[in-house]
Amino acid sequence: MRAPRFKAADTAQQLIGGFLLAGPFVVTEEVWLLAHSMSWIQGLLTAVIVGTIGYIALYGAATERDPERESDVGGVPLRFVSLMLVSFGSVLVLALLFDAPSVFLDHIPPEQRVPTTAKALCLGAMFSVVGAATADTVF
Repeated sequence: MRAPRFKAADTAQQLIGGFLLAGPFVVTEEVWLLAHSMSWIQGLLTAVIVGTIGYIALYGAATERDPERESDVGGVPLRFVSLMLVSFGSVLVLALLFDAPSVFLDHIPPEQRVPTTAKALCLGAMFSVVGAATADTVF
């Protein structure tokens, strides 16, 4: 049996799932406070966990997919690359659209806003990846 090919419709499904679950975390003050208190190592580890969850959701839960047989970008399956772009990108787009960094980070020095925003993106992506991978797997 041949593995299903990755198509634009798969990215559209990922986008729907990613945006649906990213929204509530982008506008939650606790996420931004938590991100501000995290070290850069904790932010990096959070990003690694997002990637791990995404990979397992795509290739561990969906047994009909074989990452070795899919199209790739530099050896990384295109479906996974798309999932990571959607997971982090949906959080970034919503954070900027809702002006969340300005709303939640106005009390911290300007030089801390970019690193805090990056960590908040990792926190939001933790949930967005679940929605994006689920939508890609289910539909």
